[in-house]
Amino acid sequence: MAGASSSSSEDPPPTPSWFTPKRLLVMFCVINMLNYVDRGAIASNGVNGSLSSCDDKGICTPGGGIQGDFKLSNFQDGVLSSAFMVGLLVASPIFASSAKSHNPFRLIGIGLSVWTFATAGCGISVDFWSIAICRMLVGVGEASFISLAAPFIDDNAPVAQKTAWLAIFYMCIPTGTALGYVYGGFVGSTFNWRFAFWGEALLMLPFAILGFVMKPLPLKGFAHAEPRRGSKSIETIASVTEDSEPLYMNTRQASDRLCNWFKGVPDMLHQLSQFSKDMTVLLLNKVYVVNVLGYISYNFVIGAYSYWGPKAGYNIYHMSNPDIIFGVVTIICGIFGTLAGGFILDHMNATISNAFKLLSGATFVGAIFCLSAFCLRSLYGFIVIFSVGELLIFATQAPVNYVCLHSVKPDLRPLSMAISTVSIHVFGDVPSSPLVGVLQDNINSWRKTALILTAVLFVAAGIWFLGVFQHSVDMFNEDSENQLPRNGKASLEPLLEESREGMPAKFSED
Repeated sequence: MAGASSSSSEDPPPTPSWFTPKRLLVMFCVINMLNYVDRGAIASNGVNGSLSSCDDKGICTPGGGIQGDFKLSNFQDGVLSSAFMVGLLVASPIFASSAKSHNPFRLIGIGLSVWTFATAGCGISVDFWSIAICRMLVGVGEASFISLAAPFIDDNAPVAQKTAWLAIFYMCIPTGTALGYVYGGFVGSTFNWRFAFWGEALLMLPFAILGFVMKPLPLKGFAHAEPRRGSKSIETIASVTEDSEPLYMNTRQASDRLCNWFKGVPDMLHQLSQFSKDMTVLLLNKVYVVNVLGYISYNFVIGAYSYWGPKAGYNIYHMSNPDIIFGVVTIICGIFGTLAGGFILDHMNATISNAFKLLSGATFVGAIFCLSAFCLRSLYGFIVIFSVGELLIFATQAPVNYVCLHSVKPDLRPLSMAISTVSIHVFGDVPSSPLVGVLQDNINSWRKTALILTAVLFVAAGIWFLGVFQHSVDMFNEDSENQLPRNGKASLEPLLEESREGMPAKFSED
């Protein structure tokens, strides 16, 4: 409440808020899972579908799903899976930079609203270009969430469990993708692939609304100014005198708006200058750069696995239900692997150096298992060995994002997460999906394609191994230029206050 700071000392103490840090974590996990359910659904056979085909006997099977309805080549199909990246690429830096002048929690609400409408639009698309544009807008919606959610979680997690909380959050990536396989396969085969997108939009809608109606949360390292009182006084004067002097006030309002526009130009230039400075700081941060380069190589493989996995499994091992098989394996391995990575790093003592050790070791051994799995002829042998490899590979999710958050100052965390996400998609899974499609079109062997793709994991392990030898400093508690001076920090009391010993959270009175 605005007047809480000036209220008398006799006011009753604040009551515990329902919206505790743990509930914030749960809400963000559900949103993150829905994001990746969408990724899994569009890759599932039920939604993605296939082209019509005829065997040697002349018996033809009609096409279905997106690929069959729109008659897409494998290359176009791969491009469609990556179209969201266009929106993500453009919007991520914008949302991350806007966090310095607008409340980050409200920005998440805006992004989720765009995501909801764009996903519903996918369900009414009529051709390749219409659905591709909707997928681009889905990326715009994701941009706000992926760059701002992790810093919120890092702020409110207990000190000794920061990596574990991040692991729980990033566990939703493989889990959501796997659920998307199953969900897309069921809805697509039972109803129609369009219903899968409409269902996702309905599930996300409440969270988009919550982003606007709930009291906004502050973020460590950011001070947000109150609305300018001058603009309010102008509106008040206009409303009082509107009936008596309409022509004068319309002219005056037009003049004020023009002046405000010119005043906003320096602010825009300042934001661009600040963005350039922040980007320079990130690019000169060797620890951050090495971490992202390894993550790019890693995501090149994981992105292609998630998109082409069911189709490759169907062709190599003649799986009758590849969506369900890959979905179940990914859910189990994603949950246990991601959680294990977070808890192991906390047990090792969460430092940047230890994070790099875990990243390189788990990826290297995981790559060996995955490579061996694709060499096997037995379906059951493949499932067992590949599952072990996925367990090790998913153990990297929490450590890699821990390094992104703790290798930079607090006010750079949203931008570091945004640039990391943009980079792993632009140079990782965006080119990998169509490139794997082109490779398969040329060699026409899913087994060889899978082996070549898996070998890239060794590159990721090698890059992360170099990070162990980099001089690293945890900057989580470093002062940021956007933080208030000591006498102004009272207004930045977190709305979610939970002591590191587990005390209940409370909303700030400010």
